[in-house]
Amino acid sequence: MKLLVTGITGKVGTTFLPAFLAEERFAGWSIRALCNNRVIDDPAVEIVRGSLADAAIVRDALDGVTHVLHMAAVKESPDLAIDVGVKGMFNLLEAFRVSPTARQFILIGGDCSVGHIVHDYGVPITETAPRRAYPGCYALTKVIEEVMLEQYRIQYGINGCCLRAPWIMEKDDFRFALSFSEQFGGPPWGEFLSAQDIARHAELGAVPLLRDAKGNPLKRSFIHVTDLVAAILCALDNPAAAGHLFNIAMNQPVDYAQVTRHLHQSRGLPVVDISTPYHSNWLDNAKAGQLLGWRPAVDTEQLVESAWAYVRAADDPRIVWYPG
Repeated sequence: MKLLVTGITGKVGTTFLPAFLAEERFAGWSIRALCNNRVIDDPAVEIVRGSLADAAIVRDALDGVTHVLHMAAVKESPDLAIDVGVKGMFNLLEAFRVSPTARQFILIGGDCSVGHIVHDYGVPITETAPRRAYPGCYALTKVIEEVMLEQYRIQYGINGCCLRAPWIMEKDDFRFALSFSEQFGGPPWGEFLSAQDIARHAELGAVPLLRDAKGNPLKRSFIHVTDLVAAILCALDNPAAAGHLFNIAMNQPVDYAQVTRHLHQSRGLPVVDISTPYHSNWLDNAKAGQLLGWRPAVDTEQLVESAWAYVRAADDPRIVWYPG
């Protein structure tokens, strides 16, 4: 068996690789990575260098490949969105469908395809919920990717599977997502607070209690990177995954009231109430549990504690490869 991975140098890819290599079930498999701007240095990985937008390079990368794990993505980069999210996905699927060795195509999707906190569903978001992207090119491309994979299964009968993940956390990500000084991701505090208030909250080390459009504490789905990798390993070469879309999220969404209460009680951090126009969501993961036997291990308290306890080594600098 030969696995082709895109996005292997990213957050999920760098966690996936050692987990995959350590998994006894995949002993004897070989792994190839299609890399463009960044290249991984690991003797276990064969590297093909080039852009997903280049059909010839993609065809070469799929030569002899049995399984594809597509994770490469760009965020709000309109100059790259079509090359990676549209042409790249199309090139991979085209090469896959005509390959004599291809057996399974796994796409890592995102809950931006259902608009996560931007759109109000009112009920848990299952895999049958309508796709409703929020504004921006990234969410649009994730919808297009899901639809392309679905249609290639319908049109050509390929074995495709999509694992739809919400915001992926690792190391100290969640601490920075709640920071007023070195914020990672969104929502940008400047949309709700003055620069003076942001600076004051940063100095105090305060944490935000976000409230949704109804005034209730915001609830938002997250997933820890180790749980997403566990789901990938569950789906890889698994007949039960064939043709399915799976929500891969924590069992319950993160409740900002629970988070800030825990941080106030355990660390004495002050709490700042922030009203937002966003909607609470609940990405329902029951289908992945039923068909794949997957269960997330990290809950809200573990997410918080691991982020606040994480201490970076000198050779582990904090790098944000793209905003958002």
